[in-house]
Amino acid sequence: FLDDPLYLGLRQHRPDDAEFYTCANRVISALHTAFPDMFIQFEDFSTDHAFGLLDQWRNNALCFNDDIQGTGCVILGGFISAVEQARIHPRDQRILFVGAGSAGVGVAKQLVDYFVIEHGIPEDQAKAMFWFVDSRGMITANRGDKLAAHKVYFARHDNTAQCSTLEETLEYVKPTALIGLSTIYKAFTENILCRMNQLNQQARPIIFPLSNPQSKAECTFEEAMRCTNNRVLFASGTAFPSYTIPETNQVCVPGQGNNMYVFPAIGLGAVLCKPSRITDTMIYAVAKALANSLNEEEKALGELYPRIERIRCVEAELAAAFIRQAVREGLAKDEKWVELAKNGLAEGMNPDGLFTQHMLDEVKKFMWLPAETFEQLRDAHPHYHHHPVVHSDSDH
Repeated sequence: FLDDPLYLGLRQHRPDDAEFYTCANRVISALHTAFPDMFIQFEDFSTDHAFGLLDQWRNNALCFNDDIQGTGCVILGGFISAVEQARIHPRDQRILFVGAGSAGVGVAKQLVDYFVIEHGIPEDQAKAMFWFVDSRGMITANRGDKLAAHKVYFARHDNTAQCSTLEETLEYVKPTALIGLSTIYKAFTENILCRMNQLNQQARPIIFPLSNPQSKAECTFEEAMRCTNNRVLFASGTAFPSYTIPETNQVCVPGQGNNMYVFPAIGLGAVLCKPSRITDTMIYAVAKALANSLNEEEKALGELYPRIERIRCVEAELAAAFIRQAVREGLAKDEKWVELAKNGLAEGMNPDGLFTQHMLDEVKKFMWLPAETFEQLRDAHPHYHHHPVVHSDSDH
């Protein structure tokens, strides 16, 4: 790339880890010192640096990595809805991930939290419900190669075989859920999708091709529907068109597990209540609130995410759930929100994604409202807190 005349970046090699972390830490440290309540969002760092920066700063500053925590949060929300509709006990789920980068591992760790928190499964047993496939096959501790640090947690120690392909791993694991973050176009072939349907005759197969854009998606919604006799519980990372079932003319809308559902709510909640740090349980509360946000019509249609037309209302609910959980954990520093949340606190600390109507109404007052004119803003939301002072000509 450095010799390409069309390359727009700096014509120099990327810094090594020592130089990178020295520079990044100086910047983050300076920002946190000057603006201690600033919410810092990490975005699009390489896998190793994404985990490294998050591990170093998550307990020392108000920060959040959207690729790791945001992706995990939104997929967890859809996965909770899918498990509730899958027709088998959650303990019987066998989840196969295709792709083991920062996003995939981040998603899987939050799904482990779900089984631990929601269903009381010990962490070791919950972790054992997950298998990973990367470019060299099923990830095991004795595969013979040096695993990247972030892959070690999910490396299998109980394998009785080494599987070098997705097809082999599928037969070995016999998964109930297939989740793709591989960026490999059509990785979920029709044979794989049909096999998922065969393996899950007593349950609805969960298939999440999460890579985006569409040119990197593991399969399409139409392919997943056709190959599973329209039984699939589906969410994708990219937007797919609706699918009409030929026999019934029923129009089915695919779920899109896009971070747009969660990172605005996490950011708004963090800015408002000023927690000293963002915990995994705060992220979990947002995911739980996302699953809770489905209305009766969406549930009846088997959808896993709320319709995009409702996203502003959903964002407010998720931000309210985040604030309430931050207060429950004693990490919120803004007294207004602490006092507001105390009235609705229940016993226990497990994140439930709940909030009071009063909390929700207050959060809505602090949401940015798109408007072309001040009059439109004022008329649409009379209590909007950023109303400018408008002077008449007589005041000058």
